[in-house]
Amino acid sequence: METIAFKKIYTKITKITKATCSLQATGVGYDEMAEVNGRLAQVVKINGDNVTLQIFSGTEGIPTNAEVTFLGRPPMLKVSDDLAGRFFNAYGQPIDGGPAVEGEEREIGGPSVNPVRRIQPSLLIPTGIAGIDLNNTLVTGQKIPFFADPDQPFNQVMAMVALRAKADKIILGGMGLTNDDYLYYKNVFDNAGALDRIISFVNTTENPPVERLLVPDMALTAAEYFAFDKKETVLVLLTDMTLYADALSIVSNRMDQIPSKDSMPGSLYSDLAKIYEKAVQFPDGGSITIIAVTTLSGGDITHAIPDNTGYITEGQLFLRRDTDIGKVIIDPFRSLSRLKQLVIGKQTRADHPQVMNAAVRLYADAANAKTKLENGFDLTAYDERTMKFAREYSQNLLAIDVNIDTTGMLDKAWGLFAKHFSKAEVGIKQEFVDMYWPENA
Repeated sequence: METIAFKKIYTKITKITKATCSLQATGVGYDEMAEVNGRLAQVVKINGDNVTLQIFSGTEGIPTNAEVTFLGRPPMLKVSDDLAGRFFNAYGQPIDGGPAVEGEEREIGGPSVNPVRRIQPSLLIPTGIAGIDLNNTLVTGQKIPFFADPDQPFNQVMAMVALRAKADKIILGGMGLTNDDYLYYKNVFDNAGALDRIISFVNTTENPPVERLLVPDMALTAAEYFAFDKKETVLVLLTDMTLYADALSIVSNRMDQIPSKDSMPGSLYSDLAKIYEKAVQFPDGGSITIIAVTTLSGGDITHAIPDNTGYITEGQLFLRRDTDIGKVIIDPFRSLSRLKQLVIGKQTRADHPQVMNAAVRLYADAANAKTKLENGFDLTAYDERTMKFAREYSQNLLAIDVNIDTTGMLDKAWGLFAKHFSKAEVGIKQEFVDMYWPENA
C-alpha cells in the first residue's frame, strides 16, 4: 500500500469474481466509490478489514496487483436548474453532447423522507390516459408500477405519461434500454418541445448491467432537489425495474450470497423499498410520484420481483392486449390504485366514483357473457348489449392511445351507458342520472 495526495492506494486484491473484487483495507465506508485499475467501483460489503467492491464494468482483465484507490465519498450528482432538458448516463455525466452541469454536489441514495415531514397524498395527477385517470386515478406522492409483458409497448406508454402528465418536472430513469428505445424517448421529448421539463438518466444494453444500480438513485436525487428545494411537482418514471433487480442478483450471486426465491437476493424487498419509499408529498408543496415498469416473465405475477413490488407500492397498473379491438389497454380487473378515493369525486366531478364503478361492473358482465359464448351457451339480449358496450369501452376509454381530460372521459362513459343500457341497468344514483344522462338518448 502507498499514499498519493492523501489517498491510499492498495495493490493487493485477494479475490476476484465476475462482478466484484475483495481486498484488505481500512478506513473505508459503505457505498464509497473507488477506482480499480481505472474502473469505477463501489463498496458493497465490509467484514472487518476485508472490503468487497462491485466493479460496474466487470472485472475482466483486472490483475491481482491492480491499483485500488478509494475516493472517500459515495456516488454524487451535481444538482441545479441546468439538469432540465438533459440526458445523462448512470454516473450523472452528460450523454447528449451538452456541457457538464454546474451545481451543488449531492450524495445519491440517501434516506427517504421522515414520515413526520410528510402529508397524506392529496392532489390529482392527470395523465390523459382514461384507463388510469378514470379507473385508477394517480395521486401526488404515490408509488405505483406498470406490470407488463416484455413485448408490450410500455416505453411508449411511459413517454405518453411523461408528455401528458401535469407535473413541473418529469425524470426518466432508463435501465437496460435498447438504443432504439433511448432514441425513441429522445425524439419524442424533443419533437414535443417538452425537453425543458424532462431529465433523463439512461443505461442502455450496451452499458454494463451493474451500472443500472445507480440509475434510480440518480433520478431520485434529482427529484428530491426539484421537489424539496424548488417545491415542484415531480414525476419519476423508472423502466425497467426487472432489469434493475437482475443487476442486483448479478452482484449478490457473485458475492456467494445464498439466493432467495427466483434467484433474487434475500435483500430484494428492502432494495426495492429503498427506491419506492422516496415517493412523498411535502406539507409546503413539492412532491415526488413514482411510476415504474416491472416486466413480467411469461406473465408470471408471482415472481419475486412483482411479488415484492406489490407489497411496497400502492396498487399497480396492468397492461394487456385486448384481442377484440387489437389494442393494448389498462386492464380494469387487474389494475388498482389504492389512493384514488382521496381525489375522485373531490378534485374530479362528483359523479366520477359512480361512473367508474358502473362501467367496470358492466365490463365484468360482458366478460361473463363472453365466457358463456365460448362454452356454447345462448346469450340474452342483455349479454349481447354488454359485449357491444365492452368493445366500445375498451376502444374509446381503456386503450392507451386515448387522450382526453377527466370530464371528457366521464361524458364519454355516460354516452356509452345511454347507447347500450336503460337507466335502471346502469344503476347510478338518480341525482347523477338526472344531471348527466344524454338528452338525446
